[in-house]
Amino acid sequence: MIVGVPTEISPGERRVALVPSALAALKKAGLEIRVQAGAGVAAGYPDRDYEGAGATLAAGREEVFAAEIVVQVRALGAAAGGGHDDVALCRRGQLLIGMMDPLSVPEPATAAARAGISAFALELMPRITRAQSMDVLSSQANLAGFKAVLLAANALPRIFPMMMTAAGTVTPARVFIVGAGVAGLQAIATAKRLGAVVSAYDVRAAVKEQVESVGARFIELEVPAQSAEGTGGYARAMDADFYQRQAELMAPVVGDSDVVITTAAVPGQKAPVLISKAMVEGMRPGSVVVDLAAERGGNCEVTRPGETYEHQGVLIMGPLNLPSTVAYHASQLYARNVTTFLAHLIKGGALTLDREDEITRETLVSFEGEVVHTRIREKLGLPPLAAPAPVPS
Repeated sequence: MIVGVPTEISPGERRVALVPSALAALKKAGLEIRVQAGAGVAAGYPDRDYEGAGATLAAGREEVFAAEIVVQVRALGAAAGGGHDDVALCRRGQLLIGMMDPLSVPEPATAAARAGISAFALELMPRITRAQSMDVLSSQANLAGFKAVLLAANALPRIFPMMMTAAGTVTPARVFIVGAGVAGLQAIATAKRLGAVVSAYDVRAAVKEQVESVGARFIELEVPAQSAEGTGGYARAMDADFYQRQAELMAPVVGDSDVVITTAAVPGQKAPVLISKAMVEGMRPGSVVVDLAAERGGNCEVTRPGETYEHQGVLIMGPLNLPSTVAYHASQLYARNVTTFLAHLIKGGALTLDREDEITRETLVSFEGEVVHTRIREKLGLPPLAAPAPVPS
């Protein structure tokens, strides 16, 4: 089988789905790799490195999409134009693997089904132990959390660490992280390494130990008790009364912070607004807010996705696709996720789609002409499908 790696065409996307160092394991599994010329250049991987690793270069996109399996960073709903042009290049029975944003943009899944594509959305990977090495959301969020702190440190008109000098002592910056998932924990660790005094909050009280283990003080707010954890270990959406009470209690912490980094997201939904306009206006001039949820509308009421601007003396940053700004390592980690996932699907050189397996079932969006993922069918208003027949033993 041939695995095709096309150039990413979405605006601002510099990552590539496979890097040269990942090819050895795939070739050992009996796969051939076909890479579109220039696919890795923006990420720091020139064509000669792919050729040196045993890949074949393809001059055009059509040649890449002639492969049995196509791997992308952004496909279908996560790609420009819903991936319409790429779907037109696919053929029935072909595997398409990548991030597809199907819970927020489910319509392209219908086009994939009509084209007979077996589409796998990697951001739907279940959060179970054996799937950790395939978890693209975690690998990319880790980098986003790191980069967010660097953006804040660069923009803040003061330094992060305490310094004792002959000219006097400089007090450390106060950094507040909202959301203690993968991105939040990495942001905590990075800010701590830079010398800041770090505090963090998450609706899931169970993450307190994790927050403290990376050096932050966990902020406990007396909000009404609700189950804050949804499926797969992600935070779930809460009701309006919860968010109002949370904002009231969080306001003094935000006002006392030099930097606020927000990372809260609920899969498939608009990001909850946690930092109100009034809270921003209560911050000291020169303070910085970095909203990592900007792509989902933002956790900060005054965030403008994709923009950096000043609101009453406070710098508001709404960066999009931060992993792409560190494309070399983002591609390296993403390629490891993809390579492990391919090893899960291909055994002994043969493709095995066991829909009773949780990893396969939860990532499979379309198969044999149907949208097969339960949650995406619900988003599209489609009736439930009959359970697939068990695989013969």
